Amino acid sequence: MTTRALAEIARGSAAREAAGLHRRRRTVQSPQGARLSVDGCEVLHFGSNDYLGLAAEPRVIAAAQDGAARYGVGAGASHLISGHFAAHAALERELAEWVAPCADADALLFSAGYLANLAIVTGLCGRGDAVFGDRLNHACLNDAALLSRAQFSRYRHGALEELQQQLAASRAPRKLICTDAVFSMDGDIAPLPELLDLAERHDAWLVVDDAHGFGVLGEGRGTLAHFGLASARIVYMGTLGKAAGVAGAFVAAHGAVIDRLLQTARSYVFTTAAPPLLACALRASLALIRSEPERRERLRALVARFRAGAATLPWRVLPSVTAIQPLLVGANAAAVAVSDGLWQRGLWIPAIRPPTVPPGTARLRITFSAAHSEADVARLLAALAEIAQSP
Repeated sequence: MTTRALAEIARGSAAREAAGLHRRRRTVQSPQGARLSVDGCEVLHFGSNDYLGLAAEPRVIAAAQDGAARYGVGAGASHLISGHFAAHAALERELAEWVAPCADADALLFSAGYLANLAIVTGLCGRGDAVFGDRLNHACLNDAALLSRAQFSRYRHGALEELQQQLAASRAPRKLICTDAVFSMDGDIAPLPELLDLAERHDAWLVVDDAHGFGVLGEGRGTLAHFGLASARIVYMGTLGKAAGVAGAFVAAHGAVIDRLLQTARSYVFTTAAPPLLACALRASLALIRSEPERRERLRALVARFRAGAATLPWRVLPSVTAIQPLLVGANAAAVAVSDGLWQRGLWIPAIRPPTVPPGTARLRITFSAAHSEADVARLLAALAEIAQSP
C-alpha cells in the first residue's frame, strides 16, 4: 500500500536522483587501509580519515584484544552509573596532558565527536546567549548551536572582520565562537590565533573542533600546538576515529568546564559509555602518535608529491597543507563521473556533493594516509590525468 507520506518520500528520492545527489553505500570486506576489498573488488583507497594508518595497526589491535579479555566487550551503563572503567580514566588523563589546551586541563570521553560537540555547546550556553560559527563548520556544530536555543550567527568562511562586527553588536551574557580547526571538506586551517584574540577581546569561549588536526598537526598534539596556543577560554574537541584509528572523541578544557559538562551535558549523562576495550586500543594508538613521528613525516611527503603532480590537472586542488586535498570539479554529475572513472581503474574516492558542500562545488575529497606509498600517489595522478584526457 502506498500512502501519501510514502509517495512524498518517493518524489523526494526521485528529485535527488535527478539532481545527481543520490548516495549509496559500498560494503568493505577487509580491514581499513590503503588497499581495501570493497563490493568484491580490490581497490586503492584515497577516501579514509585514517591519516596515520593506525586503524589496522597490529599493536593497536592487540591492545583492543587484551582490553576485551580484561573488561569484556561492553561498558554496560553510562559513565555516571557504572560504565566508567579504569581504562577510560587513564585515557582521559593522557589525552588532557597531551593536548594541554590550558594549564591543569582535564578531559572527558565521548562515544562520537557529534555527541561531544552537542555537549560543549548546549552545556555552555542556552536561551539569551549567542553562538558564532564559520559557515563551513561541520554540521554537528551547527546542530549543537540550534539545540542550545541560543542566538546563532554564522560568518563567511574565515571572515574575521564580519565575526568581529557580530561579536561587538551582541549583548548576550555568554558568547561562544565555534570553529573547525581543519575544515573537513576544504582541508584549510582556521586562523586560531586571531579567533582566540577575538575571544579575549569580547569575553567569549573559543570552541575548537580538531577532528582532522588531532594526531596530525602540532607533532601530533593537534592544531593548538601547531599554533602554540593555550588558554582557559579554549574548549577543545578531538575525535579518535580518524588519525587515532579507533573510535570516539574527547573534550579537553579547564577542569571547571569539564565538570560542568560531566554534570549537565545530556549527550554525556544519558549515553552508555564506549566499551573500555576501545580505551585500551586508544592508549596504544596515542603511544604510537607520540613515539612514531615518521608517520606524520611520510604523510607530509605524500601530500607534497600529490600537490606537485596535480598542478597539471584541469581541476583545481584547493589550498591545503593537511591530509585533506580537495579536487574541485564543480557540477554534481561531473564529480560522480570522475569518481566512477577512478573506480573503473581500481581506485576509490567517493564524490562529495551538496548538502555536504555548497552547490556548484562538488569535489573529490582526496585524503592521504601514512599507509600510502609514493607509488600509490603516482598511480592516482596517472589515473586522474587519463580521465582528464578521455572524451
